[in-house]
Amino acid sequence: MLNARLNTGRGTHQNASGMPASSELDSSLPSSQIPLLTYGEEDSEISADHHALIVPQFMGNGNRVHPMPCSDPSVPLQPRPMVPKKDIAVYGYGSVAWKDRMEEWKKRQNDKLQVVKHEGGNDGGNFDGKELDDADLPMMDEGRQPLSRKLPIPSSKINPYRMIIILRLAILGLFFHYRLLHPVRDAYGLWLTSVICEIWFAVSWILDQFPKWCPIERETYLDRLSLRYEKEGKPSELASVDIFVSTVDPMKEPPLITANTVLSILAVDYPVDKVACYVSDDGAAMLTFEALSETAEFARKWVPFCKKFNIEPRAPEWYFSQKIDYLRNKVHPAFVRERRAMKREYEEFKVQINGLVATAQKVPEDGWTMQDGTPWPGNNVRDHPGMIQVFLGDNGVRDVEGNELPSLVYVSREKRPGFEHHKKAGAMNALIRVSAVLSNAPYLLNVDCDHYINNSKALREAMCFMMDPTSGKKVCYVQFPQRFDGIDRHDRYSNRNVVFFDINMKGLDGLQGPIYVGTGCVFRRQALYGFDAPVTKKPPGKTCNCLPKWCCFLCCCSRKNKKQKQKKEKTKKFKQREASKQIHALENIEGAIPESNSQSSVTSQMKLEKKFGQSPVFVASTLPEDGGVPQNASPASLLREAIQVISCGYEDKTEWGKEVGWIYGSVTEDILTGFKMHCHGWRSVYCIPKRPAFKGSAPINLSDRLHQVLRWALGSVEIFLSRHCPIWYGYGGGLKWLERFSYINSVVYPWTSIPLLVYCTLPAICLLTGKFIVPEISNYASLVFMGLFISIAATGILEMQWGGVGIDDWWRNEQFWVIGGVSSHLFALFQGLLKVLAGVSTSFTVTSKAADDGEFSELYLFKWTSLLIPPTTLLIINIVGVVVGISDAINNGYDSWGPLFGRLFFAFWVIIHLYPFLKGLLGKQDRMPTIILVWSILLASILTLMWVRINPFVSKDGPVLEICGLNCDD
Repeated sequence: MLNARLNTGRGTHQNASGMPASSELDSSLPSSQIPLLTYGEEDSEISADHHALIVPQFMGNGNRVHPMPCSDPSVPLQPRPMVPKKDIAVYGYGSVAWKDRMEEWKKRQNDKLQVVKHEGGNDGGNFDGKELDDADLPMMDEGRQPLSRKLPIPSSKINPYRMIIILRLAILGLFFHYRLLHPVRDAYGLWLTSVICEIWFAVSWILDQFPKWCPIERETYLDRLSLRYEKEGKPSELASVDIFVSTVDPMKEPPLITANTVLSILAVDYPVDKVACYVSDDGAAMLTFEALSETAEFARKWVPFCKKFNIEPRAPEWYFSQKIDYLRNKVHPAFVRERRAMKREYEEFKVQINGLVATAQKVPEDGWTMQDGTPWPGNNVRDHPGMIQVFLGDNGVRDVEGNELPSLVYVSREKRPGFEHHKKAGAMNALIRVSAVLSNAPYLLNVDCDHYINNSKALREAMCFMMDPTSGKKVCYVQFPQRFDGIDRHDRYSNRNVVFFDINMKGLDGLQGPIYVGTGCVFRRQALYGFDAPVTKKPPGKTCNCLPKWCCFLCCCSRKNKKQKQKKEKTKKFKQREASKQIHALENIEGAIPESNSQSSVTSQMKLEKKFGQSPVFVASTLPEDGGVPQNASPASLLREAIQVISCGYEDKTEWGKEVGWIYGSVTEDILTGFKMHCHGWRSVYCIPKRPAFKGSAPINLSDRLHQVLRWALGSVEIFLSRHCPIWYGYGGGLKWLERFSYINSVVYPWTSIPLLVYCTLPAICLLTGKFIVPEISNYASLVFMGLFISIAATGILEMQWGGVGIDDWWRNEQFWVIGGVSSHLFALFQGLLKVLAGVSTSFTVTSKAADDGEFSELYLFKWTSLLIPPTTLLIINIVGVVVGISDAINNGYDSWGPLFGRLFFAFWVIIHLYPFLKGLLGKQDRMPTIILVWSILLASILTLMWVRINPFVSKDGPVLEICGLNCDD
């Protein structure tokens, strides 16, 4: 039976009316041909000696499995077993249980096909305007299957993981019970400080751990997507996608990298009339404009080459740099010749782009001038008009083979002094409005300028979720993991961030979906407009299967109470009323309604303008869920309207950045934007294709990596101190509890830097003062501590097992959590407090000092930054503490070594976690920069002297002299 369902639509099924009940083929039929289980008929291509089992043609009530014609329904078909000598009862054929399952399945299939046959018209005789042929039924059945499915983590992996989490919670309770009831009397301050830090760490662990309770993976079916939406002989029904690429400064973001990203987009495996690429130049640089013009010209040659030979990746820089045998599996005789010619074309293209960069290094005093002699409008970066240039698309430009190319549009929004432009979030909102006027695709993809499409089928992967008729309507975005090129094999500073993308995000996907990470994400346009997710009723009696019943309360997946249901119904009715008002308002704009209703329509129009801005064309584009632009609109009129919607005053007194589009208020606008969507009841999806969908570049030297983490942490602090903080925002909406835990953790983690810094200082203090944070350990305490350490290790091992993460990646993540926590997170915390509470904006400059040539030379590039001081100070004071502690134990004899081991273990824990930081300071020459060494030694000396002054090793009454017992005269 299972084989029958899986093979439906994969064989050639002929009309049963013209086929005998059984037939014999020539004995020359290949023995490898696998017989298909057919619906009541034996396939004419199956030999008799294959002994295919025939599914019974009629059910108990006389109905067919499929409404296929039959010549003589009164003649029953005799089933043939696979092995004639075996009793057919061996297969379970004819048993009561087998019959019940068979009857139930046939009834479901019959109901489905009856629905399909009646979709085409009232008489049920056609489907999509043509007669429904029985031979098409298996193919249609395959096309109606779900486009994706969830793959839960095997119970052999996830159940022990959950048990360890519960066990670790119990051990934590015993640990704190012991710690609170056994204070250290002679070091009460150290003990109290350590307990406070440990309580904070436990809360932080809970916020991070429980959102990973029910991780899942997903699988997509691209063939079913094509069967459903790309029927042969018909135009493609796949939805259109607008792709956003954002760039600011071409000197920091090389135009060649941006050009490769754009080329990979234009060559994507998707219908060309369904793709539009919008490049946002927020720096209004003529270099970016000229580079994009050259890119459009090169795309006429590159795109047909990619599609002709189906190459991967479709970013030429990375394709030609692959160290593989490009002749493998390429049998086309012209491939070698055309590849060599295309490589020469790309080298010439690189020379042109690099020439533009060299020319742009020296800006003329009067600014840049265009070819017609007029000044470049963006000469003043802070004061310039909006600019839009369509390079490819409606202007009739085709590739060298005469085929149509996707649209390519350059956009630079207007900037004027005195206006708040909101950085990347403002640029993205400008692209939303421009694309809505020009193409208005129902789905949007945003990528950074250095993140190229590595998998040409990435858009199809996303559409398997977005266009799924059963579950796609509630999906607000599909997030892909970030993968990177150019990182050293050891990944010293955890640039790949594998633990987050392969463990944390899979856990969130089992709840309400992953958080938005700023790039590589396909959005539903309606979700970005601030609309609520459609309300779907659960079938009665359906329970949650993502958690055991005894803890379903943790993720709010259990049944809604009566009050929440009533609220949902009210929200649904309100949305229907608002939609009706919006339709009447648009009809009033076109003059299509009677004058008696004009007053109420004007009121509705004013509400729409207050939300979306004063552009009738844009407001009209927000209503249709399937997107599209008016057929009778001229390109010139649409361009004029597009210029209007990117003016710097367009968003004034609207809900842009508050409820619509990318949300303002933080440098990490991605977290806020995804959070608001989840609060509206939407869910997101995490898609991990076998071939990574996107790849980008990451900073691999220590200073740049710390500044990247600083910016992320600063954004989290800003969200924490805003009204959008997930601790108190969004209750009563659609946000689930465990999803809220994850968002709380994403904005609270910078505050962990204070207890972490204190806790990493405690080992040195204990070694310098001879005190310790734990009293003399009993056997019970030893068991509790050992149990805690074992549970921590077991949790990590099991996470690596179900997440597919290596131990190297996991350990690098643990190390950089400490390094970033005591440096970037700490500075971000103070910088955020100064910015939000005092209105003082601070910045930490990065200055290049030295660089080496060769592979991964940037890894050894040292850049001075104040972020390096706290970790270096911790390293030095802990190393000094180890030296002092060992020296003191040597002087005091054998009895002092026992208590010393606990303090040394504590100190070595800190030093080992900071070891990658130490290697980064020493660089390739194993030499620490002088300025870092001087500042760190100065701070370490001050702290050491302070503790020596407060609690010296010697007694305040002077040294105690005792007779040593040795006769020195001998």
